[in-house]
Amino acid sequence: MELNTTTKLFKDFFESEKSGGLILIGCTVISLALANSVFSSGYLHFWHTLFAGQPIEYWINDGLMTIFFLLIGLELEREVYQGELSNIKNALLPIFGAIGGMLVPAALYLFFNFGTNTQSGAGIPMATDIAFALGILSLLGNKVPTSLKVFLTALAVIDDLGAILVIAIFYTKTLLWDNLLIALGIFGFLFILNRLKVRNLIPYIIGGVVMWYFMLNSGVHATITGVLLAFAIPFGNGGHKSTSYILQHFLHKPVAFIILPIFALANTAIILSSNMGEILTQHYSIGIALGLIVGKPLGIFALSFLAVKLGICQLPSDLNWKSIFGVGFLGGIGFTMSIFVTLLAFEDATIINNAKFIILLSSLTAGIIGFLSLKLTLKMKS
Repeated sequence: MELNTTTKLFKDFFESEKSGGLILIGCTVISLALANSVFSSGYLHFWHTLFAGQPIEYWINDGLMTIFFLLIGLELEREVYQGELSNIKNALLPIFGAIGGMLVPAALYLFFNFGTNTQSGAGIPMATDIAFALGILSLLGNKVPTSLKVFLTALAVIDDLGAILVIAIFYTKTLLWDNLLIALGIFGFLFILNRLKVRNLIPYIIGGVVMWYFMLNSGVHATITGVLLAFAIPFGNGGHKSTSYILQHFLHKPVAFIILPIFALANTAIILSSNMGEILTQHYSIGIALGLIVGKPLGIFALSFLAVKLGICQLPSDLNWKSIFGVGFLGGIGFTMSIFVTLLAFEDATIINNAKFIILLSSLTAGIIGFLSLKLTLKMKS
């Protein structure tokens, strides 16, 4: 029962992320085209139109993306209780891979940017975009072993958890303790409801909205609320009738087909400069590009290989190191999370615009290399 539920949710998740990734590509192309067309001024102005005192772009990044983080939290919770991360022996391989995939890109970025006004961008190449990575992997069809899909999914979820921690710790500039304590108090209250086995979603949703408001005004990025709320919602036995399952199943399609495409449209309105040579040679550009294209596959492969050789974990029987290395390149598709961190790391509009362009270029490069590498590897294996 529990295994079937987990398998179904994983299949739903993979399918929605696969389709969602392809839609994201379409939205990105449309947004880039509009931002560099005769409609550029009106298109860019639209996202900066004020609504309730803040630009539309602000409500997308601080509001709608909280729902995305809620889904990430629910997926992480399920992985911990019933999925790949529930068995420590199985979990260690993607955990080590994710750690390597975060530390090596950050180190490469800092190597070029330490001591400069752009060193705060070290978190940009650390995360993996689940939707895009799984979308590219899905293009390889039935040749992809299930264990490779699970490895990439677990790796990306852990990566996102790492990005969330980085956001909470390193991108909190001003901390208002009264609002933060109220937000954490609401989280504690919701957790008590969980312990009392209150399964009705309404008090959790209402509490989550109020917690979001106080978190928004605390200095900690409001999207962290989504992850906290996910772990307050009762998991139960994880079955079809559990509160966590119902909400996670409900959120899959709105997040994949509405929220992330809107985020892509709002945040990839990048004006392409004619002076590409100068942009590509900026320290932050080199750090982002090397972090995603070189640091990600190198870090994922190196720490996974080390963990297996030390006997800490084992490589699944239907995988080889070439396929792990290929997936490492897919891990270099930063897109959503990398752009999200860029908005927090920098204040200069020109640097933000250029960094977004480098993220897209690097993610595209990493995705193509990963796809071709896996296509060749899986073909040789079969």
